Amino acid sequence: MFTAVIPVRGGSIRVKNKNIRPFAGTNLLIHKIRQLKLVAEIDKIVVSSDSSEMLQMAEEEGVGTHTRSWEYCDEKTAPFGEVVKNVAEGLTGDHLIWVLCTAPCIMPEHYSEGIGKYQTHVLNGEDDSLITVQPFKKYIWDDNGPVNYQLGRGHVPSQQLPQYYMTTGLRIAPRVKMIEWAYFTGEKPYMYAIPPLNCVDIDDEDDLIIAEVVYGLLTKKN
Repeated sequence: MFTAVIPVRGGSIRVKNKNIRPFAGTNLLIHKIRQLKLVAEIDKIVVSSDSSEMLQMAEEEGVGTHTRSWEYCDEKTAPFGEVVKNVAEGLTGDHLIWVLCTAPCIMPEHYSEGIGKYQTHVLNGEDDSLITVQPFKKYIWDDNGPVNYQLGRGHVPSQQLPQYYMTTGLRIAPRVKMIEWAYFTGEKPYMYAIPPLNCVDIDDEDDLIIAEVVYGLLTKKN
């Protein structure tokens, strides 16, 4: 049994009321619920939140709810791993699909394909979980200088740079393992690469503008 959980909290540090900001004729949370309803492989959809407003939205959309106490919605009172463990313990289902409503451009077909790859590579393979990723090769610096290349004669074309992966808005793992790991990904995940346009994640106001434009382009294509 696959249970999709959308974890949302009432407050947001960088974008006010981020999870229920207007998007695609509704808001980000309802938009994601409606996307998940189109995924035949998902047995149950649950919204986990401390917000009565968001839980009511979930009920009105006909999906399940998990009421989270406030201490599991604030990084100051509970480490993120404890949040994952608390949510997983409060749900049912053999396998949890951890879904971010702030990734509105991950489409229903990506969830379907992701579940299929999970069945192949995790349930019938050697990986322990699945994550969506965006592969990239870029010249990266930190405060101490270049991270993945050398200056001067050591410079190489971007094609020769090490392969890196940016995680995006979908994770799948056995529910009991999420509880054991206190995390939604194991040490040996299958990395499911999705197109860059589908990887937009909303962390600030500019991201929201970009997501609206990208989603419009993606749906126009279809």
